[in-house]
Amino acid sequence: MNPLFDLTGQVALVTGASRGLGQTFARALARSGADLILTARRRESLADFAVEITAMGRRAVSLDLDVRDEASIQRMAAEAQQAFGNIDILVNNAGCNVRKPALDVTWDDWNLILDTNLRGTFFVAQAIARGMIDRGYGRIINIGSVTSVFGYAGLAPYGASRGGVRQLTMSLADDWGRHGVTVNCLAPGWFKTAQNQVLYENQEWVEYLTDRIPVKRPGRPDDLEGVVVFLASESSRYITGQTLLIDGGISVGATRATVPPKEAK
Repeated sequence: MNPLFDLTGQVALVTGASRGLGQTFARALARSGADLILTARRRESLADFAVEITAMGRRAVSLDLDVRDEASIQRMAAEAQQAFGNIDILVNNAGCNVRKPALDVTWDDWNLILDTNLRGTFFVAQAIARGMIDRGYGRIINIGSVTSVFGYAGLAPYGASRGGVRQLTMSLADDWGRHGVTVNCLAPGWFKTAQNQVLYENQEWVEYLTDRIPVKRPGRPDDLEGVVVFLASESSRYITGQTLLIDGGISVGATRATVPPKEAK
């Protein structure tokens, strides 16, 4: 394995690892040699996945974590430290969404999304960074979204939370860079996940979306594997405070300036 991407002997903590992209990130890190701390609101939901990780020859520990609860974050950080000692990599993945027109968003909707995606991201990073700073080394990967830089109707609080993650990433990078800790934001574009699966059942919408993506397809989970390993590894040592969009190019704007020629029949 290329030493620039080899994570052997390192410990990675992935939040929100019971399903979806959280598991994609964890698998990629395990394949590159990292041992895993997996978290979810209910650790029982991680049982099968932990078995999968150990079958790859890696150590895996499952912990309860509710990122909306400060005591839960502190307890998880202490248990993670006790289980493995040093934590080298944090993937701040836990998140949620509520899709509604802006006029229908409730006070509780807003609090749920912002408390999970933004406040939770900060306080998990803070709790884990303490040990990284003491050691003088760490890789923090906050999971953002194409909505970190783009606005979409029906996603007002979600976009606000993900835009906040981007700004938070830059601030923490400046705060902790002198201590050997890099902080970056991995921002997926349109990927089919458990949260948005219903959208992908609408073929008309999928065709509309695909037309706006320069590479002409939505993302697949394996499109994210290389980039999470890159940001977690030695190869990214001089990169911090950045938002890396893995979006097939939809963030270029994807609005036609000319009428496409008709295909010959």
